[in-house]
Amino acid sequence: MEKNKVVVPAQSGPPSDNERIKRESNYLRGTLEESLADPLTAAVSADDAQLTKFHGSYLQDDRDVRNERRQQKLEPAYSFMVRVRLPGGVATPKQWLTMDDVAHKYGNGTLRLTTRQTFQLHGILKWDMKKNMQAMDEAMMDTIAACGDVNRNVMCNSNPYQTEVHADVYDWATKISEHLLPKTRAYHEIWLNDEKVVDSSQTEDEVEPMYGALYLPRKFKIGIAVPPSNDIDVFSQDIGFIAIVEDGQLQGFNISVGGGLGMTHGETDTYPQLGRVIGFCKPEDVLEVAEKILTIQRDYGNRSNRKNARFKYTIDARGLDWLKDELHERLGWNLEEQRDYHFENNGDSYGWVKGINNRWHLTLFIQNGRIKDTDDYQLMTGLREIANIHTGDFRLTPNQNLIISNVTPQKKRKINELVEKYGLSDGKRDSALRRNSMACVAFPTCGLAMAESERYLPSLIDKLEIIMEEAGLQDDEITIRMTGCPNGCARPTLAEIGFIGKAPGKYNMYMGAGFAGERLNKLYRENIGEEEILETLRPILLEYAKERQEGEHFGDYVIRAGYVKEVESGLDFHN
Repeated sequence: MEKNKVVVPAQSGPPSDNERIKRESNYLRGTLEESLADPLTAAVSADDAQLTKFHGSYLQDDRDVRNERRQQKLEPAYSFMVRVRLPGGVATPKQWLTMDDVAHKYGNGTLRLTTRQTFQLHGILKWDMKKNMQAMDEAMMDTIAACGDVNRNVMCNSNPYQTEVHADVYDWATKISEHLLPKTRAYHEIWLNDEKVVDSSQTEDEVEPMYGALYLPRKFKIGIAVPPSNDIDVFSQDIGFIAIVEDGQLQGFNISVGGGLGMTHGETDTYPQLGRVIGFCKPEDVLEVAEKILTIQRDYGNRSNRKNARFKYTIDARGLDWLKDELHERLGWNLEEQRDYHFENNGDSYGWVKGINNRWHLTLFIQNGRIKDTDDYQLMTGLREIANIHTGDFRLTPNQNLIISNVTPQKKRKINELVEKYGLSDGKRDSALRRNSMACVAFPTCGLAMAESERYLPSLIDKLEIIMEEAGLQDDEITIRMTGCPNGCARPTLAEIGFIGKAPGKYNMYMGAGFAGERLNKLYRENIGEEEILETLRPILLEYAKERQEGEHFGDYVIRAGYVKEVESGLDFHN
C-alpha cells in the first residue's frame, strides 16, 4: 500500500469538526469505553456518537415519543441502530437465526434488509450493545465499516440466473471488502474485549496504512453488477464495477466512478450524480484499482464542507480526465478501453428459478425490507422455520428482497410447504408497482427524516394501484421509491416515480429515471401531499397507457411527452 500522499484538497475553509473528532479519536477509539459505561444516560457523547458510525452503528431516538418525553423532562428514548458488514448480501442459515435471535433479545423484534444488501437492527439499548456485537461475532459477522467515513458494505449482483459468474463476482466483492477494511483494532478492543495492542509509539502508517488517521472525507460505496441485471444500481456507487462476461467466463470489469445520490434541499451545489465509465481492468487488478481510486478521494476530497465531500464532487470539481491521469500515475499503468455491456433492468426476478448444480433459488418479495410478524402475516416466523431446515444460503438483494438460495431438490418441497403455510410472498400476488417499490426507514428512528417513508409508501401504493388498474397497467413494471429526506438511501432519484420527503406529509415528486438505472429523474412537483400526488399522477398514467410506444417504459415516456426534461448529468439535475 502506498504512503499517504501530501496534497492540498479543494475546500473553502478550515476542516470540519468531524475531522477533529477523527484526528483526536486514537484511530476510532475516542472515549467510547467510558461513554458505554456511563450509567447516567442511555446515549454516548456527541463525539463518540460520530465514532460509533465507523463501528457500524448510529445513535438514534424514538421520534414518536420525543415531545412527550421532553414534556416529562426525560431525555430522548435513545437506542442504537446496528448495521452488519455483509459483502454481497450472502448469509448462512446460522447467521440468519443469529440475527433473528438478537433482534428479539436486544432489538425491537424486527430485522431490516437494506438497499446495500445487509441487515439492520433497530432499538438496541446502550447496555446491550456489547452483548449484541459479541453474539454476532460468534456467528462470524461484524459491523466494522458498515457506516462512517470509510468504504462501506460492498454490493454485488444477486441474480441466480448467472450463478457461474456470481461465484466469481461474490468472491471479488468479499476480497474488496476485506482489502479496504480499516486496520485499527479499536472495534475488537471495544466490542469484543480484545487486548489493547496500539500505543502512542506506533506510527500512523502502521495503524492505518491506507486510510491514515483522518480516514476518508465522507462515506464511500462500491458495488459490482453483472449485466444484463443492474440490481445494485451500479451508477449510484462511488466505484461501480461492471462485470464483462464472454463465453460464460469473467473477463474483467468496466470501472464507473463518481456516483452518489445524496443532496440537500434548497442547496443547488449539492445534487445526485451518476458514475461515469473510465475504462476496463482484468479481475486480478481490481483490488489495486479500488485502492488507488479510494486514495485519490482520501487525498483530494473536501474535508471542509461535508455536504460537498463525496467523491462525485471531487471529480466534478477537477474533471474526469484529471481523475484518469491521477489514477494511471498511482497505478503505474493505464486502464484498457471500456468494453460493451447492456443493462435491461434494476429490479429482482421473483419466484423459483433453477441454477447450476441442480440447485434452486426462491426470490421472495419483502415490502420495504422489513422482517416482522403481524397478526395476519407471520413473515419473521416463516423465515425462521425455513432457516431451521435450510442447507444453502440466504441472499439479501439490493432491492430489499430475499433469495432463499442453493436449495437442494430434496429441500425444495419442504421449503415450499413453509412458504405456503406462512403465506410468504413470491411477488405473484402483488402488483408490479408494489414489487418495484422501495422505501427508507425514516420515522420514527432516523434523525434525518422530514417525512414518513417505510410506514407510508405501502398505503400510497394501495391508492395508486386503483389508478393503475383503471389504466390497465396493473401488470406493468414501473419503479417507485420514497425517502423521508434527500440523502438517497432508497435511491429515489433513480426511480421512474420518486418521492423525497420535504415536511410531514409533504414530498417532492420526481419522474423520468431510466428503468435500468442509467438515468436520473427530474423534479416535477414540489412539496405536495397525498391528494395532489394522486391528482397529478392519475392523468399521466392514463395517458401513458394510451399513448406509449411498444416497449416504452414510463420514465422514457414522460420525457418524450414533455412532462420533464431528460437529465444527462447530475450537474443539470436542478436546472
